[in-house]
Formats: sequence, structure tokens, C-alpha cells
Amino acid sequence: MTQQQQAPKGGIEIFQANKLSRRELDELCDATIAAIEAGGGFGWVHPPPREKLERYWQGSLLVPERKVFIGKLDRVVAGAVQLTRPPANNEAQFFSGSLVGLFVAPWARKVGLGHALINAAEATAWHEGCRLINLDIRATQHDAIRLYEGMGYNCWGHHPAYAQFDGETVPGRYYYKGLVPPEED
Repeated sequence: MTQQQQAPKGGIEIFQANKLSRRELDELCDATIAAIEAGGGFGWVHPPPREKLERYWQGSLLVPERKVFIGKLDRVVAGAVQLTRPPANNEAQFFSGSLVGLFVAPWARKVGLGHALINAAEATAWHEGCRLINLDIRATQHDAIRLYEGMGYNCWGHHPAYAQFDGETVPGRYYYKGLVPPEED
């Protein structure tokens, strides 16, 4: 079920989910596991049990300050990104949002799905009053870093001990981007 949908372009479809069908949830979990196993699981190092992953995605849809964008390639769920907003009591930062959990399954990479997911999240953020997007990422996520920097995200800081990955401490990077009004189709 979608709240906002974008027409397929080159087999890519992006939508903001407020509910997932059983098939969409299964495909989303499969894509998530594939991304985790390829080293890009937005925090997970090893795939969690399937039930835990399903609860994670179902719970993400219930958080008022979180919007989940799903990307399909050729009608199969292949990636996602989440836009988080400050809680209502944080008026001082309500002009901003954060991108979290961007991933694309390995079989769907290099066709523009990540770019399309970010564009959809940024457009929604703009329409909700966001003027700035923040994100952070492991410094080892080279393809994602190229994607973000290619889309105008500015690195403002580094953290030498950002995460633990396969028993090693890895650095991280922090980014921001000032938003401009999205182009209307």
C-alpha cells in the first residue's frame, strides 16, 4: 500500500510505504538480507532472524517521525531508505531531517535506484518543511559515499571509532545537504 507513488522509470518504482503487503514485506526482507550479506546492511553486520527483520520493518512503519521509502526494480522490492524527523518537542531542529538505512540489494545496484530513493525522501522532506538533511555512514561504504557526494552531500566530520565491523573498529563520516525545491514532473 502506498501513500505517495512515483511512476516507473526504467523499471524503477519508488513509494512511501504506510503498509506493506505480505509479498512486499517478504521481498523487503530478502533485499535487506542480501544487502547485509554484501556488507551494506545499515548497521547490521550479520542478518538477524527473519522474524526480527519483519518486526523491524513493521515497527518502522509505525513511528510517527519516520517515513519509509521503498524502491522496486522491475516490480520487485530491491531497496529502501528512511527519512526521520525530530520529535514535535524539538522545534529548534524541526527544519532538518535525517536519512537513515539506505540500502539497495546487490542485484539491483548501478541502475539509479539509490538515487531515486534519495530524491523521493528529499522531495517529501522539502514538502514537510525540511531545509536540511543529515546522515552518517561507515567510511568503508565507498559506493554509498560516492552516491551521496555525487548528489551534493557535504562531509563535515569524521569519527575514528564510528562502528565495529567484523571485529574491527571502522571510521565514519557525517554529511549534510541544504535542500532546494524539488523539480516537479
